[in-house]
Amino acid sequence: MPHTLLSRFLHPDPRIRRELVDLLYTSLPQVSAIGGTSVTGAVALAIMSGDIGYAVISAFIFVTAAARIYSLFLYKSRAAHFSDADVIRWERLYGAGASAFGLALGMLSYRALHIDDAPGAWIAFGLAMSFCVGMVSRAAIRPWIILTTAGILLAPTIAAGLLRPELAYKLGAVMLVFFWLTLREASKHLSAAFVERLEAKYRLARQATHDFLTGLPNRAAFLQALAEASGDFIIIAIDLDGFKPVNDRHGHHAGDDLLRQVAARLSSCTGDAGIAARFGGDEFMMLKPVAPGEDGREEALALARRAIIDLSIPFLLTDIPVRIGASAGILVSAGAATAGTTAQLLERVDRALYAAKRAGGSRCAWADEDVGPERAAG
Repeated sequence: MPHTLLSRFLHPDPRIRRELVDLLYTSLPQVSAIGGTSVTGAVALAIMSGDIGYAVISAFIFVTAAARIYSLFLYKSRAAHFSDADVIRWERLYGAGASAFGLALGMLSYRALHIDDAPGAWIAFGLAMSFCVGMVSRAAIRPWIILTTAGILLAPTIAAGLLRPELAYKLGAVMLVFFWLTLREASKHLSAAFVERLEAKYRLARQATHDFLTGLPNRAAFLQALAEASGDFIIIAIDLDGFKPVNDRHGHHAGDDLLRQVAARLSSCTGDAGIAARFGGDEFMMLKPVAPGEDGREEALALARRAIIDLSIPFLLTDIPVRIGASAGILVSAGAATAGTTAQLLERVDRALYAAKRAGGSRCAWADEDVGPERAAG
């Protein structure tokens, strides 16, 4: 994505980004209130003054207010099916709608100052300030919207103030620039505090399902994924060969580093379609959907062999190369792993794993009782 004002404020975690945008679109009462108040005020000015400029601006305010309210309803009805790209587009749409409404209110202030309508300027400026305060309360979680909308809202008023011959208006215009800077800082701090809370929430949720050392899903997350698996899938149990001597010789810090590198290689093996999980110690599990029948068995064997071969490549621990191995148990299951069969599946793949280790390690074994261990390169 090209570097833009919006990209600076996009959160890298799609879940947090979605939650922030969802919050923008829960502001129906506030948007309706400021929209209705602004339309009423603008129409009142047009009727009292008979000015055609007020009338045109009133129509603009009505259209932008109605479009914003419609977008809130539309987002609510479609949000459940949005992709991450859709969420970004709707954030842009919210910013565009807020900016258009801000421009309409700014034009109202400009018109009042331009025709020297002091009551009109007072009403227009009050509407603009109400919009600013409300915007900070509901949209500060996305600072770029505050910066853009407030700038567009205040620019016409600042320009009109600077064009007036009276010094007081010029000073007021300069003060509005400082007001925009204040809004900028306030929105940045409010956004940072809110995002920190969301990040903390997701960190806590992640700790419940992920291993703190390797970052892989933990036993609980793997069992949940297994329980939800459907169709044909494979389970591969991995146990490291020779990990304990490395851990004893180089220390627990080096052992932890080694486990993190092992986790990275296993994640690369499974790819996006599957998961690799750490069950504890130097034991890992892999879960991945496969094609039915013999094709699925070939995929399973290929994945197990790749994992064993990848883990046999030397690791660097503080520039010291170390070599370990791995043994694997393989199970191919057709159909959903229901709560009643999950434990049985794990027991079967565990037996296959230890059959491979008893056969000398650095090999894989099938959970089928009639299939013996196979060398990884065999």
